Amino acid sequence: MMISQTRFIAGALLSLIIAATQASPLLPEAKVFQAREKDWRNGAIVYQILIDRFAPSDNLSAKKHLYPAPKILREWDEQPRRGIDLEEQKLNSQELEFWGGDIPSALTKLEHVKQLGATAVYLNPIHLAWTNHKYDAFDYKAISPEFGNRNDFKKFAAHAHQLGLKVVLDGVFNHMGRNSPQFKDAMSNPQSPWRNWFVIGSQYKGGARVWTGFQNLPELNLENPAVRQYLYEAPDSVVRGYLRDGADGWRLDTAYELGLPYMKALTKAARKEKKDAVVIGEIVNYPDQWLTAMDGVMNFTLRQIILGVSQGEINAQLAIRMTERMIQDSGIEPMLKSWNVIDNHDIPRIATQVPDVKQRRLVQSLQFTLPGSPNVYYGSEVGMTGGGDPENRNPMRWDWVSAQHPEMIWMKKLIDLQQKNRALRIGNFRRIESDQLFAFERYTDKPLETRLVLANPGKFDVTEKVMVANAGLMDDTPMVDLLGVDPQKHITGMGPGLISVTVPAQTVMVLKPVERELGGYSRYKRYP
Repeated sequence: MMISQTRFIAGALLSLIIAATQASPLLPEAKVFQAREKDWRNGAIVYQILIDRFAPSDNLSAKKHLYPAPKILREWDEQPRRGIDLEEQKLNSQELEFWGGDIPSALTKLEHVKQLGATAVYLNPIHLAWTNHKYDAFDYKAISPEFGNRNDFKKFAAHAHQLGLKVVLDGVFNHMGRNSPQFKDAMSNPQSPWRNWFVIGSQYKGGARVWTGFQNLPELNLENPAVRQYLYEAPDSVVRGYLRDGADGWRLDTAYELGLPYMKALTKAARKEKKDAVVIGEIVNYPDQWLTAMDGVMNFTLRQIILGVSQGEINAQLAIRMTERMIQDSGIEPMLKSWNVIDNHDIPRIATQVPDVKQRRLVQSLQFTLPGSPNVYYGSEVGMTGGGDPENRNPMRWDWVSAQHPEMIWMKKLIDLQQKNRALRIGNFRRIESDQLFAFERYTDKPLETRLVLANPGKFDVTEKVMVANAGLMDDTPMVDLLGVDPQKHITGMGPGLISVTVPAQTVMVLKPVERELGGYSRYKRYP
């Protein structure tokens, strides 16, 4: 009896050990996706705002004195145009033209941002500076009076948080402005306390090192410990102070010029203040090693791939291999946090870059389904056009905002697709083997959450049998197209790793596996 009981207990323990061994590979994987889902930085929808051009001020008459000559205050319905160079100011006259937007007026439009489906707001620079764009700082800790003050920002951040929106600020820490009191004193007084805040010498045109030749933008000397203390190291630093005021992270302007050690230190300092603060770098380079210093990049490499494949400059197979290589080199975690950018304040608006509607739809579909956080530049949701700076910085067309606007309908559809499909927000990436399509899958630990993305950038329909290397997808599982006219219609069925599909020209299909009705029986019964 004792031997029998011992054998029974031993057998039961062995069964438990075997079961635990068999199940253990799934548990860590599930935890990875659960952790990703809790992190707001993964797959965020980031709505970008240029404060001066986003919403007209309700108090414009009372603040006209804030725009003294040579500054010019324009009417909201005027369009920005290329200006003339102002030798004395070391800038272009277009940089001193304002439209009067401010932080309080932007706050009143946050419901619009929320209704679109965005999860974060990114503000171009708001600190004290001379120009309309504020990339030439005077004082990082003060907000330009045309835009408001620190209390206005606190209210903005608090209201955004009430709506479930995060707030990211633009950190312009590579350079200040030539007209800043600090730089003027440094240049005129060899004994100035600001002298070593800049790199001054006769070897530089204009007497100091400036960003890429722009005389209005003298570079900060980050090698000076006092500069680093002021910007991000000290508890009352710029980075940490605004995080306490309600910011949830920083986008670092021209981040590739800051250097990896300093970017790592800045990211570490931000974490001291807020554990889930995001740090995104404007890296116009291949992402790779830069992602060791921050959470993510503005993914210009991915932008070039998407535009290249959509416009026929890169064939689909090469483009998908490029994408796969980039994600492998960079890692999926930082890729999910990186911003998928097509247009912004430095790039012509997407409707101008890609005037053909079908081609633009393809570009945007890839922007919202590839790993990353789609960056929506204000006005894209109503099809605003605009070439290079300053045309792409035109005032928001609130008179175009309508639930019936086709671009609004499309943008909401894309955001809804990305937000409601877990794999598109936080899923891994895997290439689908295809001969003519730009094809990939986004997948999690749950097979039925898999989404297959099949893009045909060509001018003719493509019918192919492609290989989907996902062992969790069961044979004979129906597939529906979430971007199709009828998202309930079965487009194709899963075979043993292969599917047959027809993708219309210049179209993207997002296929969702749907469990077949088998009278209560499920082929996925032992899968998560």
